[in-house]
Amino acid sequence: MRVTVIGTGYVGSVTGACLSYLGHHVTCVDTDHAKIARWQRGEPPIYEPYLEELIALAVRRGGITFTTELDEAARLSDVIFIAVGTPPLPNGGANLCYLEAAARSIGATMDSSHFRVVVNKSTVPVGSGNLVEALVREGIMDSHPGERNHIRFGVASNPEFLREGCAVSDSLYPDRIVVGTSDSETVRIMKELYWPLTEQSFEPPPGVPRPSAISSVPLVSTSLTSAEMIKYAANAFLAMKIGFANEMANICEHVGAESTEVMQGIGLDSRIGSKFLNAGVGWGGSCFGKDINALLQTAGEYGYTSRLLQASLEVNAAQRHMVIQKLQEKLFILKGRTIGLLGLAFKPDTDDLRDAPALHIAERLVQLGARVKAYDPIAMQACRELHPNLKIRYCDSPREVALDTDALVVVTEWNEFRHLPWEDLATMMAKPVLVDGRNIVDPETALAAGFDYTGIGRPRPRAEKLRTQIRESRQAAIVS
Repeated sequence: MRVTVIGTGYVGSVTGACLSYLGHHVTCVDTDHAKIARWQRGEPPIYEPYLEELIALAVRRGGITFTTELDEAARLSDVIFIAVGTPPLPNGGANLCYLEAAARSIGATMDSSHFRVVVNKSTVPVGSGNLVEALVREGIMDSHPGERNHIRFGVASNPEFLREGCAVSDSLYPDRIVVGTSDSETVRIMKELYWPLTEQSFEPPPGVPRPSAISSVPLVSTSLTSAEMIKYAANAFLAMKIGFANEMANICEHVGAESTEVMQGIGLDSRIGSKFLNAGVGWGGSCFGKDINALLQTAGEYGYTSRLLQASLEVNAAQRHMVIQKLQEKLFILKGRTIGLLGLAFKPDTDDLRDAPALHIAERLVQLGARVKAYDPIAMQACRELHPNLKIRYCDSPREVALDTDALVVVTEWNEFRHLPWEDLATMMAKPVLVDGRNIVDPETALAAGFDYTGIGRPRPRAEKLRTQIRESRQAAIVS
């Protein structure tokens, strides 16, 4: 099938690359000339594992092209995806100006040669499918008033459930595909489009193996409104689950329980599950906060107040202050101290800094008079470009961050941070304080390395006991 994808951000580029790999001919369209030029040169403007390789393979096969011109691509396509940004407005609602412009432009390109499906891939407020249909018709009326009764199209909502850092795998091996529409022809075309995915009939690309548990993928057919709501409900639930883990971790610290053990214990319950139960400094990224605020805005339009959703935002905001509080407990005065941050991106395997906890922590530390050093394997250049006024000293390695630093904070759970030479780092620091904001460092390892260690939901009495045991064992070794 011929497919057009409007928007070449995370969702649009990954969608285009994967559909091309499945055998469809894809044209990716964007109004940003510089971005399209980079895609044409094979230089993705975003970092996502295996995306560059997948795009290069698609280009060699002739299955994907990048352009700033929509007209011909949309006119020839069977399916047109809208994957533009919907950034938050000051009131928490979603800015739909890019969506509206795309829908009108699609209508302007249409003719009566064949039936087309316009697919909302962007995360949009409930009811946006109806808006898109109306705007496409407006585009048709403005450009082809004489043909308006002969131009046929359907509208579908097909929300994405991609996780940055593993978006290619999530696209090729999804838990489910949701298609919302009331039109039978649209359902047929979408099922044909996704047949290689639902049947898992394709050969996995290099580096992205098929999970052993995946043999087929369910396609869930719903109304437009339900599909839009599914996306918001899924993200809201995941955000609340993380918030719950953080709330339990904070209580664990007070009562002397180990939060990682508690989360393991409840995660084995099949009704709960183990994913998204890792306590830490809170979630970030472009989705959870934006989507919860948009859902709150939608609920407010109908006179409903969701206290649970509001609490999720408040818990997450408070969690970021836990790092500052723990640093103050260890160092007392932060003014004049040097704090090293391990990680800047909101999660590993991405350079995305949107709503990244590290930025909030860094800004607060600077306000309190501290000096901030940071290292991230991928996101430092993006941070320099996007936040030129942020007072951070960027370092080339964790060792450079540790040198003469009063405390280290693990902010992003990059895999390389799990295996650092902690004993060497401790000896390089002015004060060997380690705040493990992601609970990825074994407390005994950190304490044995000489750190004054604290995690999230890891009670202090246990840490002090371990430290005493290590000190006594060392003294016994010296005596013997």
